[in-house]
Amino acid sequence: MSAETSAAPQRNEHFLRVFRRGFRTWRGQRPFWAGLFTMIGGLPIAYLPYADLRLGNMTIAMATTAGAGSLIIGVLLVTLGLTMWFQAAVRVFAGVAAIVLALISLPVSNIGGFLVGFLFAMIGGALSVSWAPAKPAAPADDDTAASRKAAAYPPAEPPVPAQRADEPYDTNVTETTAHADGGRNSAG
Repeated sequence: MSAETSAAPQRNEHFLRVFRRGFRTWRGQRPFWAGLFTMIGGLPIAYLPYADLRLGNMTIAMATTAGAGSLIIGVLLVTLGLTMWFQAAVRVFAGVAAIVLALISLPVSNIGGFLVGFLFAMIGGALSVSWAPAKPAAPADDDTAASRKAAAYPPAEPPVPAQRADEPYDTNVTETTAHADGGRNSAG
């Protein structure tokens, strides 16, 4: 083996590098950040109504009468975030549901978890609705710039109807004459 030859791919690679590459591939196939933001948004919405702060002998409780509603909203947001990760086909539904739950959390759960949970859930829902899977890569043999340009920009049609190649030329018909020859009209 000389210095010019390279080793086989993924041979003698560190396991963290292989894991990182696999995670990057997994993350690119789904709305990862949308799910993460939605789950982060669900945590303060579910936790803060049940939290208490102790300052010496004094206990400050954030409990509201709608604590169960806050818990349900927070758990649903975490569930929707996991759904965005593992069922990318329903990302639009999950995003819309996350936005609706974030809006409902404003009056129910201490102003949406003191606006922190509300903002994270809204951003996660919006990211989920707007995410689209990547288009598959073009084949390796079709990699020339001219073929990519031709595929991206099909030839433009003429702006005015022109005579078809299969029509015989008629000297009595002009561009402004209306005729129904084969269902084609050119009046003008």
